[in-house]
Amino acid sequence: MNKKLVIFDVIFYAVIPFFIWTYGKEPLGDYIAILLSTIPGFIYTIYRFMKEKEFNIAGLFVIASLFISTAVNLLSTSAESMLWNQVYLGFVICLIYLLSMVIRKPLALYFMVDIAYLYGDPRKFSEKLFNAEGLFMWFQIFTLVFVARGLFLNTLKAFLVHSYGAGDYGKVLIYMNASSWVFSALIILGYFLINKKVKKYLKEQEEIVDLVREDEVYL
Repeated sequence: MNKKLVIFDVIFYAVIPFFIWTYGKEPLGDYIAILLSTIPGFIYTIYRFMKEKEFNIAGLFVIASLFISTAVNLLSTSAESMLWNQVYLGFVICLIYLLSMVIRKPLALYFMVDIAYLYGDPRKFSEKLFNAEGLFMWFQIFTLVFVARGLFLNTLKAFLVHSYGAGDYGKVLIYMNASSWVFSALIILGYFLINKKVKKYLKEQEEIVDLVREDEVYL
């Protein structure tokens, strides 16, 4: 994991929003303070995708989610309704992941295709490879991790909003970010495990091809 990126993530997703909330809620009110606290993370995410040139399925999915989330925030009439609308939107995104599994087009597979493309592998080749028998089920399981992440985080957020309300948004922010980083670590671990499975599969396919060639020589 890139330590520099982790530091920037903490700064833009937790430290700055918490600072804006803490010192902005008194003069600006809960609604404006919470709304402003989402801006640093939004700008940082857009910058990351532009710099790393990751405008692909994964990138577009994240950017679309950010724009919809921002629209929902702006259309909310109060600080508490904004937080509840974020919860509802989170469950909708979670449902999208689940539906992608049901129609056998797991989003995690296409995210991995994007990553493989950054390393020089053609998208069509990666997509065909990842859909192979023995690999596809792992992408279904990996997508299920995103579903579990969405269910847990949004259920937690609903509990925190219900317990603390908009008036104690700082606690909501801390608990949500801490939980999100735990799942981010699990997702990174899942990526490495699937990458290991893919390498093992390719090695097995090479061995099969070598055996076939040896049989052809003796025929």
